[in-house]
Amino acid sequence: MPPITYEGTRNWDELHRSLRSFVWDEDEEARLRSLVRAWVPPVLSGRAGWWQGERWCERQVDAIIRERYGTWAWGWNWSYHEGGPIGNWVSAPTSVTTPDETAERVVSALWEWWQWLERTAQRFAELAPPPGASPEDRSWHLERACVRLVTHTLDSGAEGGWYGQATVVLGWFLTSTGMDRAEAARAVQSAIGGRFESWVTPERTLIESVGEDLATGLTGHAPYRDHREREALEDLHDRH
Repeated sequence: MPPITYEGTRNWDELHRSLRSFVWDEDEEARLRSLVRAWVPPVLSGRAGWWQGERWCERQVDAIIRERYGTWAWGWNWSYHEGGPIGNWVSAPTSVTTPDETAERVVSALWEWWQWLERTAQRFAELAPPPGASPEDRSWHLERACVRLVTHTLDSGAEGGWYGQATVVLGWFLTSTGMDRAEAARAVQSAIGGRFESWVTPERTLIESVGEDLATGLTGHAPYRDHREREALEDLHDRH
């Protein structure tokens, strides 16, 4: 299987269509466990062998997963140590052990990724500007969406390079509202622009500043300062 490119990860429409076709039941889980166990080396390389066998196993499992489930599954091993949302799979050297343990970690990581994508898609639907919104209203919705989606990333447990996940999620959100992928990537890069750091939780004021810059850059209008007429909507989003 060819590797998933960065451009491929930005294509939310394709990823979401692939996600919708996913069917999971006891038989499928058992089949995946069997496939994974078959690729776990009987003798591990360990530190002395630079974990070559473990890394080889992860590559084979990754190819199986992408071929079997499609585009959406590319992030099953995107560990929170590397800025992703996955805690059940850390890395090949630590996650590839016995056949049964490795299969358990793969299944748990894939399911964790699926659940995270489902939550993310739900947030997109909740935060999208309504059809026909004025530039002023759209600016407010985009600013609020940015703030909450960055927080969504932080809540996933991502550590080093977490802002990479935030960049991907914000790009997905903008394209889910109908924006061209290239335009969405430029808008997100312009708003974030190196303002987030690895292993550092940003202040709320910084997140809101990024959200305001994103919204203003896309609409030409600064978000409303007075949110009192939208308190009920604010409370709804905050509870989620």
